[in-house]
Amino acid sequence: MQLKKRNYKKEYKKFQSSAAQKKNRAGRNLRRRRFLKMGLVKKGDGMDIHHKGNRVKVMKASKNRGIAEKSRLKGSKRKKIK
Repeated sequence: MQLKKRNYKKEYKKFQSSAAQKKNRAGRNLRRRRFLKMGLVKKGDGMDIHHKGNRVKVMKASKNRGIAEKSRLKGSKRKKIK
């Protein structure tokens, strides 16, 4: 049995163009702009806006990307793409 090669570019384009993802991205961008306006973050300062539900906080980008969320932990029941 030969596996079909995945088309990552197509998958990414399909996911990012969905209505739900556009809405999520617009919300994240809006919050980032508000934090810029309030002076809590600056362009190029290495800080990220951490979004979890309605809670938002500013943290270093490296720390934000290293958070062990349940979906990324070993043994996760998250659906695997085949």
